Amino acid sequence: MMKRLKLAAMLIVAAAVMSACGSKTVRQEGGHGSMNMNTEPNAHDSMNMNMEPEPNAHDSSDASAGHAHPGGERKGAAADASDVKAEWTLAGGGQPEARRETLIRVAITSGGKPVEQFDTAHEQKQHMIIVSKDLSYFSHIHPEYKGGGVFEIATEFPAGGEYKLIADFVPAGGSAMSRMQWVSIGGAADKAKPIEPDGDLTKVVDGKEIALSIDGLAAGEEAMLTYTIADARTEKPVTDLQPYLGAVGHVVILTADAESYLHVHPMDEKASGPEARFMTTFPKSGIYKIWGQFKRGGEVFTVPFIIKVP
Repeated sequence: MMKRLKLAAMLIVAAAVMSACGSKTVRQEGGHGSMNMNTEPNAHDSMNMNMEPEPNAHDSSDASAGHAHPGGERKGAAADASDVKAEWTLAGGGQPEARRETLIRVAITSGGKPVEQFDTAHEQKQHMIIVSKDLSYFSHIHPEYKGGGVFEIATEFPAGGEYKLIADFVPAGGSAMSRMQWVSIGGAADKAKPIEPDGDLTKVVDGKEIALSIDGLAAGEEAMLTYTIADARTEKPVTDLQPYLGAVGHVVILTADAESYLHVHPMDEKASGPEARFMTTFPKSGIYKIWGQFKRGGEVFTVPFIIKVP
């Protein structure tokens, strides 16, 4: 009888230990619909703006492109994504002014040391997205890597006001991540435009008619975004889309407050039209703005849509 009681007690202890070991939290990075949930405070002083170290996943349908590998590397050692910071500097002295060339500098560090090496993701070591607070202005540019974790690029802001800067990069051997920062630009501001859902998801841009359809549009569910592109004059399907940054197109998605960011790559990167498909997951209900970017005849064109996710 005593032996049976001892055996039962040992089994109970073993079960408790196994349960504790199995309770480890797993954070998904990469894959479909992994949203970058950044909530940095606004920065009205645009000089030397330190980012809070927040781990970010980066949505990509192309796991082979290096966007679905956990962690990261710094000088050959693994760098924890939660420890990666970005320090932003807008050069020129004082507050940057609209319609003047402004040098944007972003230094990427991990554990207080520069992240020295970055993977090339879609032909660039860093993609930078700039949007105005009302999301009416959108720019996708590519800073030059200067070494020592530092990227720089000169650009002009079209008007005064608040802008969000988003640096999108992949530390060598690691997963894609992004860091964001609000900045204040001096000068006359444009009248803010309302962020309202489009009644019709068809637009004409640079002679192309682009229709967007979304299957499975619901918060927390996989949704397929299908762009169908035709010549606006002849209405003939466009079948000669050219690769843009190594793919048929790219899609950037932001919530209406610009605090949550999603960069989606196509299901078939080698497609040439008339359709381009992207799969993602909208993590919550609300208003989102979507920018699709494509290339034809040597020219990149951008088509924006605003949708409401139930």
